[in-house]
Amino acid sequence: MITYKDSGVDIEEGYKSVNLIKNYAAKTLSSHVLNSIGSFASLVEIPEGYKKPVLVSGTDGVGTKLDIAFRLKKYDTVGIDCVAMCVNDILCHGAKPLFFLDYIACGKLEAKVAAELVKGVSDGCLASEASLVGGETAEMPGFYREGEYDIAGFALGVVDKEKIIDGSKISEGDTLIGIASSGIHSNGFSLVRKLFQNLDEEFDGKKIGEVLLTPTKIYVKPVLNLLEKYDIKGMAHITGGGFIENVPRMFKDKFTAVIKKDSYPIPSIFNKMIELGASEEHMYNTFNMGIGFVLCVKGEDAEKIIKDLISFGEKAYKIGYVKAGGEGVCLE
Repeated sequence: MITYKDSGVDIEEGYKSVNLIKNYAAKTLSSHVLNSIGSFASLVEIPEGYKKPVLVSGTDGVGTKLDIAFRLKKYDTVGIDCVAMCVNDILCHGAKPLFFLDYIACGKLEAKVAAELVKGVSDGCLASEASLVGGETAEMPGFYREGEYDIAGFALGVVDKEKIIDGSKISEGDTLIGIASSGIHSNGFSLVRKLFQNLDEEFDGKKIGEVLLTPTKIYVKPVLNLLEKYDIKGMAHITGGGFIENVPRMFKDKFTAVIKKDSYPIPSIFNKMIELGASEEHMYNTFNMGIGFVLCVKGEDAEKIIKDLISFGEKAYKIGYVKAGGEGVCLE
């Protein structure tokens, strides 16, 4: 008689994984979550205070950055990346994250590894004040190689209809503020992995592998704080496609974002990549180049907003301005 375990799926390891994961998820649950982990679906009520609540959703993964985690056998940060990639996206429309769901797939489930991955997800949810209300762990022997995992997630947030940020208020002369990234974040790692073959190589006092695994910065708390005080006209999360593709996504009409390349310090990791042969022009179309989130604001508000961001522990800079014409991005 052939059992499920004979086919490569260990149900007992799955139960062990769920028990470890529950503890991390429980830490994130808000009072709006109406049931616990383990039900067929999660029930979350919309908080009070919204006149016309609009639900805002986003989904993403971590990509080939996971390969760095596999090689270093360090799994507790890529879950933060997964959350960040989703919540930063929905934040661009002014949404406050409500809850998050994750999906983990592997060839052979190791409960401790899965728990480390979810610990990162839990940490990301705590940083963005989103409840981790459920997820799925799929063991697929013969489909994924042993020791390899994939992780993706889904975030749902809420914003009042009248407060949706869609770029419709942007006008010529508005100021662009850049909030610093924590490093490469989670994009372009197919190129990163070609440039950095030896993960034990020292860089800025650390092993380069540790530097590359620095998790994506989550901008939810400081930006939501700004939205209560200022008229933020547009926002962009600088992910895959870099400045070139992402900044114009905040525009509803034909504008050009003029970005001053010397307006902020570029982190040394990006300069190292250029030194190793990456094209500088291509870098601005692939990576965040040190700016993970961009705000479009009225010029007279810019200094006050930067001061507030600094008080929140963020590094922020005036990086450019908006001019008429649909040229996308102009790097100067």
